[in-house]
Amino acid sequence: MGLFDRIKRVVSANLNDLVNKAEDPEKMLEQAILEMQEDLVQLRQGVAQAIAAQKRTEKQYNDAQNEINKWQRNAQLAVQKGDENLARQALERKKTYTETGNALKTSLDQQNTQIETLKRNLIQLESKISEAKTKKEMLKARITTAKAQEQLQGMVRGMNTSSAMAAFERMEEKVLMQEARAQSAAELAGADLETQFAQLEAGSDVDDELAALKASLAPATPPNQPQLPPQQEQQQSPPPAQSTPQSNNVVDSELEALRRQLDQM
Repeated sequence: MGLFDRIKRVVSANLNDLVNKAEDPEKMLEQAILEMQEDLVQLRQGVAQAIAAQKRTEKQYNDAQNEINKWQRNAQLAVQKGDENLARQALERKKTYTETGNALKTSLDQQNTQIETLKRNLIQLESKISEAKTKKEMLKARITTAKAQEQLQGMVRGMNTSSAMAAFERMEEKVLMQEARAQSAAELAGADLETQFAQLEAGSDVDDELAALKASLAPATPPNQPQLPPQQEQQQSPPPAQSTPQSNNVVDSELEALRRQLDQM
């Protein structure tokens, strides 16, 4: 491939690319309709000119027919008057007009055919223009929709969705952490409360056991003996060395019961 052919191909490719980029579908449709309407105007003018030429040819043909008839009558008149030379000249004129009439008739037939073809083309072009206008409106609507979709897609692509989603994830993680801390605090508060109640229950058991122990170690008071004040009780109570065997038995039984309780714990 020669250098000039390569340059020509490069230039053509660049020009085609520029033309493709410069083409606006909506404007191109408007221009196509405009060009079709211009063709319609020219076609109508051509049909009008063809009809005018047909009328002129038709008039010339009719004039030739009139001349043929006139020279036919003149030839008959000359024959009737006995002037054969004049009759011959009249027939010569008739022949000339006859030939002219035949040529005009052929041209008139051709013009009629052309006019019929032009009229059909005119009707087809009008129909195509009407169809093109309807299609143009449909394509314009589709172009508008496509532009709107393209603009929307551009807006979506322009949005920084990754950073937005990352922000949502960070906020969600913070909320989860806060909920976890709240749940832990609630569990700790519940545990402390349960510990306090457990301590109260344990303390109550010990106090009850201590009271029972004190009650078991206290000396039995006879039923009919009135209780004395603490000072009199101290004066009347025998010394510890002089305790009765009955009190010792009570203490021993209480100690034995206490041992059994401790073994069961």
